[in-house]
Amino acid sequence: MSGLRILKPGPLSLLQDAGRHGWQHLGVSPAGALDLQAAAWANRLLDNPWGTPLLEVALGYLELEAELDTWLALTGAELAASLDGQALLPWSRFPIRAGQRLKLDYARSGQRAYLAVAGGFQVAPVLGSVSTQAREGLGGLHGTGEALRAGDLLPCRPGQRTGILSVPWVYRPDYRAIPRLRVIAGGDSASFDADQLRAFFAQTWQLSPQSDRMGARLQGEALAVNTRQWSQGVSRGAIQVPPDGQPIILQADHQTMGGYPILGWLHPLDQSRLAQCPPHHGLRFSPVSLADAQAELRRFYRFFGRRAP
Repeated sequence: MSGLRILKPGPLSLLQDAGRHGWQHLGVSPAGALDLQAAAWANRLLDNPWGTPLLEVALGYLELEAELDTWLALTGAELAASLDGQALLPWSRFPIRAGQRLKLDYARSGQRAYLAVAGGFQVAPVLGSVSTQAREGLGGLHGTGEALRAGDLLPCRPGQRTGILSVPWVYRPDYRAIPRLRVIAGGDSASFDADQLRAFFAQTWQLSPQSDRMGARLQGEALAVNTRQWSQGVSRGAIQVPPDGQPIILQADHQTMGGYPILGWLHPLDQSRLAQCPPHHGLRFSPVSLADAQAELRRFYRFFGRRAP
């Protein structure tokens, strides 16, 4: 099978899908696309089903050459993209022919771009998913959790669509603004003093450069916490507060057990916005009810054709 040949992989380009679910009891994290909204739009532009394998490109600098005629869609981080030197519209689908080269420059705003292909990349799943998880050595092109390298061939089938199609601008997030991320209270929040909870929501935090696909680390005025003496299962979006008082928001490659107190959970849709924030970016938080978060998530899933779990 032919496909797309990687000429320059950029700093970190990973095959991802909707994640590797149902294995956390064995210590396997879900992985999956960090920005679910941008990934969902990329697949929708090509009429691909929810969770179809695509490429997550951190910071840009990707270059590839097509070995077949097909259609691609590009969403996510704001970056200059060109096909044989001709500029491409952002958040759009476009045809690519055998021999043509796609080039992505450095991301000017946002951190991750998503590149989908008509029909999805044809890669064998590992434990039900192609998502790349480097720490556990799972998924990706060869099933061993490796990032893409120069010379790799991303297998796909020829695809046909009709007409350029773009996401309406009203649905495209502004990655430059300081986001107000919504938090669902729960976990160990009752063990935090009321003034500490107020302090969490009142201040502007900064995203630490030590953040990665496992956890987003916050920097700010430290919170006072009571240490917990046992571990429990954790999920993506959990806001852990370690002894130094600097919260950690668990991301897609999170560990499956944790012993730090949990202040609450980040709204599932706001996890996508967090995934696009660069180091030192400001972050504000506000509370949201569980019922409101669930209702919004159901609408999101219905729009993109996924049955709510």
